[in-house]
Amino acid sequence: MKSNNTTIKIGIIGGAGYTAGELLRILLHHPNTELVFVHSESQSGRPIDSIHTDLVGDIFMTFTNEISLEINLLFLCMGHGRSNDFLLKNEIPDSIKIIDLSTEFRLKSNAQNFVYGLPELNKKTIRNAQNIANPGCFATAIQLALLPLAAANLLQKEVHIHAITGSTGAGQNPSKTTHFSWRNNNLSIYKPFSHQHLEEIHQSVQQLQTSFDKTIHFLPLRGDFARGIFASIYMEISAKEDYLIQLYEAFYQDAPFTHITKQNLDLKQVIHTNKCLLKVQKIDGKILITSIIDNLSKGASGQAVQNMNLQFGLPETAGLNLKAGVF
Repeated sequence: MKSNNTTIKIGIIGGAGYTAGELLRILLHHPNTELVFVHSESQSGRPIDSIHTDLVGDIFMTFTNEISLEINLLFLCMGHGRSNDFLLKNEIPDSIKIIDLSTEFRLKSNAQNFVYGLPELNKKTIRNAQNIANPGCFATAIQLALLPLAAANLLQKEVHIHAITGSTGAGQNPSKTTHFSWRNNNLSIYKPFSHQHLEEIHQSVQQLQTSFDKTIHFLPLRGDFARGIFASIYMEISAKEDYLIQLYEAFYQDAPFTHITKQNLDLKQVIHTNKCLLKVQKIDGKILITSIIDNLSKGASGQAVQNMNLQFGLPETAGLNLKAGVF
């Protein structure tokens, strides 16, 4: 275990997008990090705060198209499908750890030497990992809702999921479905029953309940808000509510960011934080789990910093004691 006086020298690839902006917001106030460079081919030479305007007065660096190897950790924040190409073109020495925020290394079939970085599932492995594949945002919210049931071998029926995400989940490049005039006061389903995060979810559930072979029915929706995921998961189950709540509380007793509550949930409780809040109910023979996260924090950059803390032997919560803005 390294000392809490450790300073982690950091580089970021793909620094102009939403996940990199959120990562910068967290790292600039982290007690154990030093930002060495922020790489962006499209914005090279421009001040970072001209793109991430919430960082005016906090950062005085410019984007670069050069890569320094005088670092301890490299965050890959590029678009999906680009990380592997980057690593093939750029030899990163073993002295530098990597955390990738794309989809490329999450599945065991393509993991190479990356560990799946869901701390509530793989904390011990993450602590000794060289490279981390950061989970997807929908996958994080849904897995945290299902894992206690899988650990108790209680996933015996088909699972039904309805989850809404904010517009930042689609990335920074503009498109028809992120345009304000389309998104505002609007709601739509996309990729019904075929979302790419389903493979991650199945993989993690089967890690705990190898016999699980039921269908997970997932309806993802685009919401008319910027940040957050609100997921409702339900299935038939025979266990009683009190037992189920105790099961969840025991499973997450050592998870500093995942909390069980009996309150009705709303997204503002988690926005700008690394929390996942779960509400567990038993209604008419079904379990209903409500799960909420910030897609850019616990669903992306906050979880990446949580993984970094574990990799470098720091307190898991370092730099992540963030308050939601509920009003």
